[in-house]
Amino acid sequence: MLNKQRIEESYTIAKQMYKEMGVDTDAALKTLATIPVSVHCWQGDDVSGFENPDGELSGGIQATGNHPGKARTPQELRADMEKAFSLIPGKKRVNLHALYLETDGQAVERDQIEPKHFANWVQWAKANDLGLDFNPTLFSHPKADDGMTLSHPDAEIRNFWIEHVKRSRKVSEYFGQELGTPSVMNIWIPDGFKDIPADRLGPRKRLKESLDEILTEKIDRQYHLDAVESKVFGIGSESYVVGSHEFYMGYGVKNDVLVCLDAGHFHPTEVISNKLSAMSLFVDELLLHVSRPVRWDSDHVIVLDDELMAIAQEIVRGDLLDRVHIGLDFFDASINRVAAWTIGTRNMFRALLMALVEPFDALKSAEVDFDFTTRLAMLEELKSMPWQAVWDYYCMQQGVPVGLDWLDEVKKYEQDVLLKRG
Repeated sequence: MLNKQRIEESYTIAKQMYKEMGVDTDAALKTLATIPVSVHCWQGDDVSGFENPDGELSGGIQATGNHPGKARTPQELRADMEKAFSLIPGKKRVNLHALYLETDGQAVERDQIEPKHFANWVQWAKANDLGLDFNPTLFSHPKADDGMTLSHPDAEIRNFWIEHVKRSRKVSEYFGQELGTPSVMNIWIPDGFKDIPADRLGPRKRLKESLDEILTEKIDRQYHLDAVESKVFGIGSESYVVGSHEFYMGYGVKNDVLVCLDAGHFHPTEVISNKLSAMSLFVDELLLHVSRPVRWDSDHVIVLDDELMAIAQEIVRGDLLDRVHIGLDFFDASINRVAAWTIGTRNMFRALLMALVEPFDALKSAEVDFDFTTRLAMLEELKSMPWQAVWDYYCMQQGVPVGLDWLDEVKKYEQDVLLKRG
């Protein structure tokens, strides 16, 4: 139950403690309220979409579990997202894949998609003050069964996917024009080989040529931003991935395209937090897919772990809030899907808050003076600072549940709505 007096008193104490470290918590909360996080729609239906909801996932993507209440229609998915958003403080966007189109029952091939197939999403976004982001869907389709799309040796198949991505850019542009905020469109492909390839260069050359053709039409960046996403390996592409980090990093720098860093798409000991400062020197903007890999790219719901906090710290410390687009990418079908959105997104905002209440100037000053004793002492002291009291106050400010109060609402929603879906 909300105890307004206790929350305000705790915040007053926390505010003073942070002030003694040179931090203005009121200013931090104002900044936090301006940072958008793009929430992925595919957590709500296990990446099924509405093109062929009974079709099988492919491209190395797996959603494990069978928790009841999966969204089966666009209306159910949007209702579930609205419920989750009512429990999450802060500014939200919604990230869509092309397979979430609505066609009134008509079969529409992916190389024929149009903005009109996403008009309902735009109207919903307007009604809920949300921005929209987009992704062409280059998996879960017969023309992706070979494990190749934009790098396919067959020109007919390759051209099918080129046209799909071209049309996806027009959908993304439509989002930006209608909603007054640029849509970030991310290109990820599953292309690769299960076993050791003879020719590593050929597929990458074809991929480069495909991307060059896709990006021939220039679209105003106030409406649309292009991004490309790498991966180190996947199921069915264990030995070779065409779109490697080096490939896309080079392509992004050369062609002024956003580079997407996905937390699960690197080697197990590699972290994207350490890449942000380096990449920021060579590209204007970056896209993040914040996920949680467990031994592989398993897309677990993000928790408040060291890497999540480090990602937020690097964004804030590097003054990158206006240059890094934060998107989430996890899908867990073993737990309540609305709860998964709520837990993961609240954790992303928590991590950002913790970064915003760091006395970074003091930390940097000690470091420049080679006073590593002070730096370490301060970093350790910050771990026990009352950031949770600041977070609770922020949630109350934003009109969302404080602490675990949101869980009761999710369980009630499950009983009243989700379990009745059969």
